[in-house]
Formats: sequence, C-alpha cells, structure tokens
Amino acid sequence: MFDDRTHAGQLLAEKLATLALKSPYILAVPRGGLAVAAPIAAKLQANMAVLIAKKIGHPLNPEIAIGAIMPDGSLIHDNQYVSGLGVKQDSFDQLTAKAREIFDQRVKAYESLIIKNHEVRGRDIIIVDDGIATGYTMRAAVKWLQKWNPASILVAVPVAPNDVTGKLREAQVEVVCIDERDVFKAVGSYFKDFEEMTDAEALEYHRFAPNAIVRL
Repeated sequence: MFDDRTHAGQLLAEKLATLALKSPYILAVPRGGLAVAAPIAAKLQANMAVLIAKKIGHPLNPEIAIGAIMPDGSLIHDNQYVSGLGVKQDSFDQLTAKAREIFDQRVKAYESLIIKNHEVRGRDIIIVDDGIATGYTMRAAVKWLQKWNPASILVAVPVAPNDVTGKLREAQVEVVCIDERDVFKAVGSYFKDFEEMTDAEALEYHRFAPNAIVRL
C-alpha cells in the first residue's frame, strides 16, 4: 500500500530512472496525476506538462468509462459498446455535456501547463496518473498522442488491473506499474491517504518539478 500519491511517484521515479529514455517528457493527468508526476519529473530532470482527458462514466457506475473527451476536445466512443451497456442516446448526450463542462473547467485551470501537439513529436512521452481502473481513457489518450509522432509512449501508474496493463502492452505501449492486480478494487483503496484534490492543490505540485512547462 502507498502512503500517498507523492510516495507512489517516488517509487515510480526509481523504476523509470533505470530506463534508457533520451528525451523524456512527463504528461500528468490531473488532478492526482500531478502529485505522482512531480517526483518523477524531478528525478529524471524532465519537462512536465499536463494532459487533459475526461472520462465519461456509466450513469450507474461512474468507474466504467463509456467514452472520453480528448485533449483537443474531440469525443471518442463506441456506439455499439455504449448501447450494449444499456445507455440510451439521450442519457449519453447528457453525460457527455456534463463531462465536457468539467473538461472545459480543467482546460481553463491548467491552461499554462497543457501539452501542445507539436511538443510531442520525437519525444519519449511518459503519461502519469495516480492509477487506472478500466483503462478506457488512458487507451484513448495514447491513441490521440500517437497521431503526433512521439519517439515512444510509456504509461506510468502506481496501481492497475492486470487485464488493463495487458491491453496497453498489446497495443505496443510500455507500462511501468508498481502494483498490478488480478482482482482490482477502487484505485484509492491502495493508498493510505487518497483525499480528493482541488485544482489549486494539484497545480502546486508543478513547483516540485524544476523543468515543468509554464506558459505565461
């Protein structure tokens, strides 16, 4: 069990430091991902920016993703998959509108730290979050990043289900995960301290990454 997100980031940093990454670029998924990413960026002396991607959760179980809004605002979803879960179109539209509202708020909150498309090309991208549940949003984010021709994409998380990390690896994405689980509970159950963070608290963590990207 991890003490908190920073502790998890420190453990991940030690693992990542052993890899031959020529030009690592840390992309933190807010909010919790910034707390995990900061010690990694500091250890690797790497640039750090923010990747905004918002999951659209199932109306009866928000942990189950039925779609995602990508960093450029585009919507990724599978109509057949959504209808197969019993979600009607009008309900999906309402959930999407709510998710887009949160997405827009986060874009505004993290505007000075958000990754730009041209910055991805030729870099070793490390996407960092505080955990993965279904992996839908992470896979969608990887697909979006691949359009901009990075040298490589690596996903670094403290904890995730085995089947999710397996699917990422099948998609030729390297995964560094401290704790991969056959039976998975909620992400927060693997941390002693997993309090919900505000945007203001998350933004404070960029101070601990010496090469964090900040656009004035």
